[in-house]
Amino acid sequence: MLVDINQIQVSKRVRKDLGDLTPLMDSLKRYGLLNPITITKDYKLIAGQRRLESARLLGWTTIDAVVVDIKDPVTRLEIELEENTQRSNFTELELLEGYKQLEKLRNPGFFRRIWNAIKAFFKKLFKKD
Repeated sequence: MLVDINQIQVSKRVRKDLGDLTPLMDSLKRYGLLNPITITKDYKLIAGQRRLESARLLGWTTIDAVVVDIKDPVTRLEIELEENTQRSNFTELELLEGYKQLEKLRNPGFFRRIWNAIKAFFKKLFKKD
């Protein structure tokens, strides 16, 4: 659900240092918000402070949010901690393989370019209007 950014209340947080938000801001500009923030029904932030602050710095007026009905401060803190610890970064090998695949997609070889052109031609030829 889209929420007015100015309505979201950020209270005391575990994370004190938001770090460099520039890469996240670049990602938001390029791809949009891939994972919504999490707020309570009364607009208190539970998870997504870096995303929220990046969106604010970009001048966004609304942000996509998941709204949960959690009044218990213990559960809210558990969710904040969980959201920030239950991630698994790519291994170096996985990251390398991902970038190799991306490079191939961005710069296909000669035969791949010809094959893509043939597919596009026939797709256009048999496209139903």
